[in-house]
Amino acid sequence: MALSFPVIFLLSANLGSKELQDLEEQIPTLTYDINEAEVILGKISRKERALFELRKHKLVTEEIHSLERSPSTPTTPDRKRARLQTPAQASSDIDSDTASDNEVQRRLVGPAPVVPTVKVVKLTWFTDSIQGGEVVPIDDYVVYEGRKVPKPPVEAPQLGPAEKAAEVIQRALADAGSTLLRSPRPGPPRGRRGETYVSHPVRPTLVRQSTSEHEIETQLPPIPEYLHTTYSCQRPTPNHPPNEAFIEELAKIKTARTLTGDKIGVRAYSSAIATIAAYPALTEVARLPGCGNKIALLFQEFRDTGQIREAREDESDPKLAVLKLFYNIWGVAETTARDFYNRGWRDLDDIVEYGWDTLTRVQQIGVKYYDELQLPIPRAEVEAIAGVILAHANQVRAGFEMVIVGGYRRGKAASGDVDVVLSHRDERATQDLVGRVVVGLERAGYVTHTLSLATTNSERGQAPLAWKGNAPRRGRAGAGFDTLDKALVVWQDPNPNPDLDPDPDPARNRSRNPNPHRRVDIIVSPWKTAGCAVLGWTSGTTFQRDLRRYCKRERLLKFDSSGVRSRRDGAWVDLESGPDGKPAPDMLTAERRVFEGLGLEWRPPEERCTG
Repeated sequence: MALSFPVIFLLSANLGSKELQDLEEQIPTLTYDINEAEVILGKISRKERALFELRKHKLVTEEIHSLERSPSTPTTPDRKRARLQTPAQASSDIDSDTASDNEVQRRLVGPAPVVPTVKVVKLTWFTDSIQGGEVVPIDDYVVYEGRKVPKPPVEAPQLGPAEKAAEVIQRALADAGSTLLRSPRPGPPRGRRGETYVSHPVRPTLVRQSTSEHEIETQLPPIPEYLHTTYSCQRPTPNHPPNEAFIEELAKIKTARTLTGDKIGVRAYSSAIATIAAYPALTEVARLPGCGNKIALLFQEFRDTGQIREAREDESDPKLAVLKLFYNIWGVAETTARDFYNRGWRDLDDIVEYGWDTLTRVQQIGVKYYDELQLPIPRAEVEAIAGVILAHANQVRAGFEMVIVGGYRRGKAASGDVDVVLSHRDERATQDLVGRVVVGLERAGYVTHTLSLATTNSERGQAPLAWKGNAPRRGRAGAGFDTLDKALVVWQDPNPNPDLDPDPDPARNRSRNPNPHRRVDIIVSPWKTAGCAVLGWTSGTTFQRDLRRYCKRERLLKFDSSGVRSRRDGAWVDLESGPDGKPAPDMLTAERRVFEGLGLEWRPPEERCTG
């Protein structure tokens, strides 16, 4: 039975991206609007930090002191609040001789309005509740409690005669199209060693709506049935949706939010993009799940101007351009990109000159082959690479099957890397296979660097891993998530393309191979969970996130590409065998059975392009 939590807003401060994502998936009453929250949850322990976070999120409160609280009076309002004012009764209904002044006032205006309150609470309150199986009393975890103070209305300033005259002149010049009063927008300061990046403010836009537009919106057809869900895994999302141009603008804003560390914003834009991509004809936005007024205003601006100013400003921001350059280095996440920037580095040469020895091996490879690894991989080359991998697996033992996953399977014309899933009907064949395949590819000259080789699944005998809930993990970090055997390698075809290099001398060709280096992931799955592996490695990021969220909230299951486990007892759930207990005849049939076992309508890979 799901625990009954109040509405919670999660602070991203002091949380890593993986920890933040895990917590968001666990909170059943999560909101991304801090003004809606009854509890603000965070990894904080001091009132000063709590007040700082409230100020940062522009939530104004006044502190409730301990003497003001009453054990019988809740500190958070009931969801069904009483009306703030009731109609006044006739004076004849009030006995003024027996009623006190307060009673008369109460009867005239009704009960006093309930002032919304909010509590900033330590993260351990939520984790203790989850581990204990019940919502524990919150009082011992409260860092700060306050009443929400409504923002005062902005009053127009009273102008004197001289100020009024100046205002008239200002308006006249503006109407005439004068640019004399416009001050040039200052450019960002030149980069200095050690400065911290702060994203530029976005100017608000005024969206005008005609009467005819309003009438059209009131007569809009109902939202399609498949869009009533908030789970993108229940919707068809094509590779090239009708609203692709608008989505590209939103994706630019999402990228900027990623680079500046706005994790909540990234999650919100990801959900909005996935919904809009599934909508057939975009004439409205605010009613769509995961969107709202913000996205609606951006769509209005896009419809009127053909672009979004915030996206244009992000593209022209030189600091964001540097962060994006660093972020595209293989092995560099957004946090590391900002760290590079704050060290004063502005290009790859700075990284090599000032910080080469501080880079991981993956990052050094990413810098060394930066230009080559940015090149898109055509579908024909993806198929050729996959064919070589399958041939080497069958040299180890005949009978291996393979599915090319990732963007290739979703129908992309070109891919950023190559992802393949290998499996065999005999479970003994997949035991320790990944290492032997990589060694063979290295000897054949295809793999130039092996950056990561995980054999977690083989180390435990390929037995399905029971999910241990929220208990602390011991040993290897992340041991409960996607524990398949896999290798992350750098690939280069050792056979030069004569169209690129007509030199017939093989000795010289080996010394200066013109073929670009590629990123390749080789995943090995036992046959009994191959359907989960193919599903997990095929689908878009938001599709996968919503699939895990759907399994958790609707099915009480834990899903990842290494299998499905029950959240009740942690046991492995076999969704891929047939009614007779026999395994699936092939990997794609196994994937379809996972959809069916989860109660989901089958979606072909081309309809899982959520980004």
